[in-house]
Amino acid sequence: MKPLEAVSLRDIVAARSRIAGAAIRSPLIRLDVPGAPTELWLKLECLQPIGSFKIRGAFNAMALADPALIARGVYTGSAGNMAQGVAFAARRLGVSCRVVVPDTAPRAKLDAIARLGATAVPLPFDDWWGVLRDHGHPAESGHFVHPVCDPAVIAGNGTVGLEIVEQLPGVAAVVVPYGGGGLACGIAAALQALRPGVPVFASEVETAAPFWASLRAGRPSEVSYTRSFVDGIGATSVLEEMWPLASSALAGSCVVSIEEACTAVRVLFERARVVAEGAGGTSVAAAMRGLSETADGPVVAVVSGGNIDTHVLTAILEGRAP
Repeated sequence: MKPLEAVSLRDIVAARSRIAGAAIRSPLIRLDVPGAPTELWLKLECLQPIGSFKIRGAFNAMALADPALIARGVYTGSAGNMAQGVAFAARRLGVSCRVVVPDTAPRAKLDAIARLGATAVPLPFDDWWGVLRDHGHPAESGHFVHPVCDPAVIAGNGTVGLEIVEQLPGVAAVVVPYGGGGLACGIAAALQALRPGVPVFASEVETAAPFWASLRAGRPSEVSYTRSFVDGIGATSVLEEMWPLASSALAGSCVVSIEEACTAVRVLFERARVVAEGAGGTSVAAAMRGLSETADGPVVAVVSGGNIDTHVLTAILEGRAP
């Protein structure tokens, strides 16, 4: 696959106009955590209509696609959040939607896919990851919307960066959950254009942190994958075409433990009354640990989604690791 290049500020600004009727301008709020090493702000993408930032990239990509291709139906590969974004846009356009999901996808996300009128097609995790790696599945038909490796998706995601700069002009650093890199790289493109020098960090979880491992090796590397409640991020490798972009655009990766992710989800609920899924909690966990070595000022943690199973959230709030 051809390596992806950074999207332009012009692309991101244009995307904002296209998605205006679908995505909201998500709130940016201060999180007061006693003893925290930095001033911490939360970009609440968990409050989007589908409970995730994915509505931004999905809607922009669908708006730019050839209508003749879209009319035949669409499909994507997703652990649940991009699935909802594509399904949401497909329902608006009146076309069919199928979603190839990993067999580890949580019930909350599967139920949401069904509510939006899409059909979920479960595959073993490695086979599902192959759909993202290979840009499609031979058994599926219709227009494939890649959840990560699409400039239109990345530009749509970059609108989060536009809003952060407008809402907090003095932002010193941004931490973004890293699944495939589309959100982090989109935000980094906006920050690079509007606030050069403000670093954007990835956050990953210890059960699957391929970007961190790849940065250490200086090349895309494979890692072991252990299933956990942090289902929205984590894979066995970095997508090859994303590596040149992600490795140059992002300042580094902060790997957090399952316990730290649980603590972050609990803190968000108890102190901000925010419901976050595991992936969305990793950025907060990383920021609470501290980025003071590179960030002298306010740090924004992007809470990427809030689609978490009720029993998982209950366990976390009771102090148990799900």
